[in-house]
Amino acid sequence: MPLHHLDYKTTGAFSSLLTDYLAQRPELQPYYHRFPALDAFEAQLAEKKQAYAPEARQRLVTALQEQYTGLADIHPNVAANLALLEKDTTFTVVTGHQLNLLTGPLYFVYKIVTAIKLCQQLKERFPQHDFVPVYWMATEDHDFAEINHFNLFGKRYEWSAAEVGGPVGRLPLGGLSEAILDQLPADVPALFHQAYRESETLTEATRKLTHALFGELGLVSIDGDSPTLKQAFVPVLEREIREQASNKAVQTTNAELETAGYKPQVYSRPLNLFFITEEGKRERLEPEGDCIAVRNTSRCYSQEELLTLAQQHPEQFSPNVVLRPLYQEILLPNLCYVGGGAEVAYWFQLKQVFADNNVPFPILLPRNSALYLGRANAGKLRKLGLTPVDLFKPLPDLKKQVGATLGQEEVSLAAQQQALAAVFKEIADLAQRLDPTLVKTVAAEAQKAAGGVAGLEKRLSKAAEAKHETAYSQLTALKDKLFPGGSLQEREDNVLSILINNPQFVAQLLEAFEPLALNFVVLEEE
Repeated sequence: MPLHHLDYKTTGAFSSLLTDYLAQRPELQPYYHRFPALDAFEAQLAEKKQAYAPEARQRLVTALQEQYTGLADIHPNVAANLALLEKDTTFTVVTGHQLNLLTGPLYFVYKIVTAIKLCQQLKERFPQHDFVPVYWMATEDHDFAEINHFNLFGKRYEWSAAEVGGPVGRLPLGGLSEAILDQLPADVPALFHQAYRESETLTEATRKLTHALFGELGLVSIDGDSPTLKQAFVPVLEREIREQASNKAVQTTNAELETAGYKPQVYSRPLNLFFITEEGKRERLEPEGDCIAVRNTSRCYSQEELLTLAQQHPEQFSPNVVLRPLYQEILLPNLCYVGGGAEVAYWFQLKQVFADNNVPFPILLPRNSALYLGRANAGKLRKLGLTPVDLFKPLPDLKKQVGATLGQEEVSLAAQQQALAAVFKEIADLAQRLDPTLVKTVAAEAQKAAGGVAGLEKRLSKAAEAKHETAYSQLTALKDKLFPGGSLQEREDNVLSILINNPQFVAQLLEAFEPLALNFVVLEEE
């Protein structure tokens, strides 16, 4: 499969913070620990091994064993990785994402493949250690509107669940078959149906689907919404309730980033915790005078009451976006977090939070980004005389390029406009000498004449374009298909849009991706 590599900045689709990070701009150095390069992992390994206690490892293994009991047939490679996690020479590379239906946008798959490929490369570089790719399921998120839909072949599929407002991972799947599964094209692989039809909750379905897609590659999925795992979070809960230290740390960092010219990605609250109510809702905790209120309820706890509850029932507390990364890194023997540009940006806000809690800050690796060019579209591109890299240019520039290839005459009346302006300048000078009151009249006529020439230029340009209208229509359709809504393909299309016609897609991604190359790749199907 031909590959084309681009600098992220060249695509014009990524933030300045991300491109500056990849360029290793010195002003960003204070906000990350080690830059993602293969040699950097040696020091990261040593640091994490020193900090990660045997008790934490045993808690992790126990919880994962509990979570995987619900999976009937665990792939041998996943079982092997679960066993490896018991060893103090095993570490993880983790990526996280919401529980999007049927994987949601393409970059969900790209994240996971990046983590898997990096583990393979780390094993080659450090053969005395083992590396397990982990998908952190964002089961505790409660923003249902962000995950209840996906796009496939230009159609939006959406699910309206009966129960919302609590952790999405706990959602029962009633109505999903009728709203989504029964409406899918007939050639959708059976594994996508089975994952949801044979599950009780969204967490269960997502674990089954990722296992079916990536089990052969050893991916382990973890659910942080676990009483066993939440025990490890008690010291952080206590500190947050007493001191609300995370907000102070983030606010200081935010001010520094803004001074450096970067806008903070996420908002920190005075108390960066949610509370799971008896009704199963996930509500913010907010300081109110002498107590801490549970938003949208009548409950208000004293600090001591909340501390007692955190010690006895930590599973009733849920970290928000500020504390969730810390919770993740406490639980896992993790070296590296693989995320999108927005995630890298908000991790930059959190380095001091990690330092305050004496938890090693992971290496931050932007996930691989890609554009997939199917055989038919690749053929159309070649007929237009374009390369895959050209696709990232604005459409008007592409039309000019195609026009030049097809022999279209470029229409420009700029020289005529200049000549006309010179003529009217002479007339205006004459008017100034003979009758200054006519200067404004001359200016009005000059403006009218310039507008007429501009109108002629547009009409002549359209006439030139009309000679190659078919080619331009094909170009516009191709651009719209590969950049739906003007966005990157990976942010809009679902993996099924490719997987249905190309069952080897995941294997091709694994071959094509080079996580530490830190560039954008275009995959062109032959």
